[in-house]
Amino acid sequence: MGSAMSANLVKAGFDVRGYDIVAARRAALKRAGGKPAPSLAGIRAEILMTSLPSAAALQSVAERLSGKGRVVVETSTLPIEDKVKARDVLKRKGITLLDCPLSGTGAQAKTGDLVVFGSGDRKAFSKVISVLKGFSRAHHYLGEFGNGSKMKYVANLMVAIHNVSAAEAFVLGMKAGLSPKTIYEVQANGAGTSRMFQVRGPMMVAGRYRDVTMKNEVWQKDMKIIGEFAASLGVPTPLFNASAAIYSAAMAQGFGKQDTGAVCAVLESMAKLRR
Repeated sequence: MGSAMSANLVKAGFDVRGYDIVAARRAALKRAGGKPAPSLAGIRAEILMTSLPSAAALQSVAERLSGKGRVVVETSTLPIEDKVKARDVLKRKGITLLDCPLSGTGAQAKTGDLVVFGSGDRKAFSKVISVLKGFSRAHHYLGEFGNGSKMKYVANLMVAIHNVSAAEAFVLGMKAGLSPKTIYEVQANGAGTSRMFQVRGPMMVAGRYRDVTMKNEVWQKDMKIIGEFAASLGVPTPLFNASAAIYSAAMAQGFGKQDTGAVCAVLESMAKLRR
C-alpha cells in the first residue's frame, strides 16, 4: 500500500521522501521518482504518512519521531487503542496524529482507487486533503479520532463476507457446468455483484492467486481486529464468523502468502470440484 501511494504522490507532483526498514522498498521508491531516506530521522516533511504492519511498528515510529507542528496521517488497519496510544505519545511532542485507514486493495492502491476514512483533529485534516487527493479517489472526514478505524472495520467486515460469497458463487456455477469466465462476464454487472466480485473475480476465473492484493496471512490480522471489536460491543456477526472459517482453511491449505481470493480454491476442494 505504502509503495503504491508513494508512487502516485510522485505522479501527482509531490516531493516524496520515504523510509522503510527494507532496503528493496527504498530502492523501489527511488525508481518511482521519490527520494528514499536512510532513516526515519532523515524525513523532515511537515506531513508524514505511515503505512505499517503492526501496532509495535506504529509505537516504534511514534517514539522515534520528532518535529513540533507536524501532522502524521496514519493509514494502517490496527486496534483503536493502539492508535490512541501512539496519538498520545506524539501529542506530547507537539505532533498531531490522524486516524485515516484506507478502503481498497493493494491493486486498487496502484491505480489510486482508494477511499480514505479520516478522523481526528479537523484543522489538521484540512491541511492534508491535497495530499489525500494525490493517491485516492475519495476521502471522508468522520469526526473524532478513532471513527476512521471504526468505519474501516465496517468496510472490511463486508469485504470478508463478499469475498467468500463471490467464491461460493463461482464454485456453485462451475460445479453446475458453467465456465468461470462466463460466470464473471454475466454476473459482474448483475444484481448480485459486489466490488469484491469485480476485483477478485478475474483471479477466481484464472484460478491463480499469486498476484497478491492482500495476503491471507496479513488478512488474519484484520479479521482478528474486527472480531474482537464486534465482540466488545456485543454485536452478532454470524456471516463474518462463517467467512473466518474459510480464511482459516486457506491458511491451513498453504495459501498464507497468496491472495485472499484463494478462498475460491478452498471451496473448490470442499466441493470436490476439479477444473
